Formats: sequence, structure tokens, C-alpha cells
Amino acid sequence: MDSGTSLVLAVAVAAGAGLGLWTAVAFNRLVRERNLMREGWSGIDVQLKRRRNLVPNLVETVKGYGGHERQTLTEVTALRAEAPGDVRGTQDQENALTDHLKHLFAVAEAYPELKADRNYRQLQDLLAEIEDQIQMARRYYNGAVRNYNIRVEAFPSNAVARLFGFRQADFFQVETATDRAAPKVEIA
Repeated sequence: MDSGTSLVLAVAVAAGAGLGLWTAVAFNRLVRERNLMREGWSGIDVQLKRRRNLVPNLVETVKGYGGHERQTLTEVTALRAEAPGDVRGTQDQENALTDHLKHLFAVAEAYPELKADRNYRQLQDLLAEIEDQIQMARRYYNGAVRNYNIRVEAFPSNAVARLFGFRQADFFQVETATDRAAPKVEIA
């Protein structure tokens, strides 16, 4: 082999090794971002389970005071039992549960003796704490999704993402139009 052929071969081997090394680094970064995103989802899931476990206690406390609000109580209990698992399904379910809980608290405002009940106040405080934890977990998850999606979309890591089947992830947004509106309460 002459020196020209050796040089071309050496450059080709070095380029191949560099490409292989870069692919491994890009793949590992994608895996890291995906695992951070999964960790974030796990945090949301834990807080949502805490909220679902609290709901029956809250419903039972309100039941004694607002017997004619059975439909709201039944709907809250039914929503609590559902567990879709995927981001969009969970998001839709949590939007509905949030709306019903807002209505439940609006109903409670009509019962001064319920608002004064120690158990009810403790449950309401615990629910507020859980809601704060859900917000923090959601922000962490959405930040992890943002970073992951950037890696999946940005050049040149998008080539590795496509090659190994990495796909964009959905953000978790529990926000409804009723979040900005005061609940309408009608007590018969």
C-alpha cells in the first residue's frame, strides 16, 4: 500500500470511529433525557394517587352536609376511580376531577358548619398541599419533556433519535377554561 492509500484509509477509519463515538454519545443523551422525563412522570403519578386517595375522605365528610349534591359526589368518586395511564388520558381525567372538586368546594362554602368542621379543614389543607406538589411535579416533568423534545428535534441528534425510534413526548397540562372562571353554585 502506498502512503496516499494509507492516509485515506486512516482518515476513513478515524471518521467512522468519530461518527460511531458521536452516535453513542447522542444516543446516551437521548436515553438520559427520556429517563428524566419518566422520573418526572412518576412524580406526577405519585401525587395524583395521593389526591385520588384523599378524595373519598373529602367526599364522605361533605356527604353529611350536602345530601342533595349526590350527583357531584358520585361524579367525583367515579373520576377518582379511573386511571388511564397515558399523558393525554390522565390530563383529561385530571381536568374533569379538578372541575368537580372546585364545584365540591363551592358547595361547601354554602355550609358554614362544614367549613368549621376540623376534619373538613384538615382534608382541604391536605388537598391544597397535594395540589402544590402536583404543580411542582408537573413543572419538573414538563421541563424534562422540553429537554427531551429538543434533543429529539434538534440537528444532529434528531438523526440518532430517528434511527433508534425516539419520538416526541407530550407535555402534561392540567388546565381548563373553568380554571379562570368562578364556579356557578345552585343550591336547591
